[in-house]
Amino acid sequence: MKRRPRPDELRLWGIVTATVNPAAGRSHPEPMDEGLIDKPPAPTVTLKPFVPEAHAKPRPVPTTAPEDIEPGRKRRLSRERDILELRLDMHGLDQDRARSMLLSFLCRAQDEGVRAVLVITGKGYSGEGILRRRTPEWLADPALRHVVAGVSEAHKRHGGEGALYVALKRKT
Repeated sequence: MKRRPRPDELRLWGIVTATVNPAAGRSHPEPMDEGLIDKPPAPTVTLKPFVPEAHAKPRPVPTTAPEDIEPGRKRRLSRERDILELRLDMHGLDQDRARSMLLSFLCRAQDEGVRAVLVITGKGYSGEGILRRRTPEWLADPALRHVVAGVSEAHKRHGGEGALYVALKRKT
């Protein structure tokens, strides 16, 4: 599709042609006439295949991890001497829904006077599940500082790497 060049385009083209030094064997660009010009073609996109670096390390997530549960309490929880009164299973949830459920679950548990809960994230595919990775970040959120006393990986009988013990603070 052809159209007439605008005055600002003619002025800009004049500046460009005056400042360009042609490569060896090439001539100066022709001045643009006020006749019809071609509309610039749509840009083409060339996709390159993604090749991961051989020794690429995963980027660390900048966060302050929540404190670990004290060892004696973790031992009592894993041996089922302290009761895990509530459990939250987040299997099959997306990140947004899982986070909001976790926050409301922990606040409700603290309101009910619960001292420790089990949060089941699942391991995900190949042990790299997004909920498994993100849940400790969410538990370290300053909004939960008054709720969460500590977090530790659960014992194998409670889900191991795919679950967390969360100790709760007493409601003040």
